[in-house]
Amino acid sequence: MTDQTMTIREMCEAYDVTPRTLRFYEAKELLFPIREGQKRLFTKRDRARLKLILRGKRFGFSLEETRQLLDLYDMGDQQATQLAKTYEMAEKHLADMEAQKAELDEAISELKTQMSWGKAQLAKLGTKSTAA
Repeated sequence: MTDQTMTIREMCEAYDVTPRTLRFYEAKELLFPIREGQKRLFTKRDRARLKLILRGKRFGFSLEETRQLLDLYDMGDQQATQLAKTYEMAEKHLADMEAQKAELDEAISELKTQMSWGKAQLAKLGTKSTAA
């Protein structure tokens, strides 16, 4: 590896992704490796883009949302537009995640209640069958 480029294998090892993942992002025009015959060389810019793609994925951003944000990088405004749009999208995703968490917390609470009831019923049945 040089400071400037990484091979597909080095990218896979560094970012814990598969070659198929990198080829997929390349096909979706999110990454633009240098092609030397069959060999792909990923630049520092590709590495930065991959980090953002993976972070966006973890936060629930769609590939299209991620593409839109990456496309705003080169607007020449010191990324002000990109940062503002990222913040706006992040607010929406955070609200969605918090709503999902609330629903999950409620479901967990209900399941625990049902399990307690079931445990109590089993204990009663166990007591009656042992006494008989």
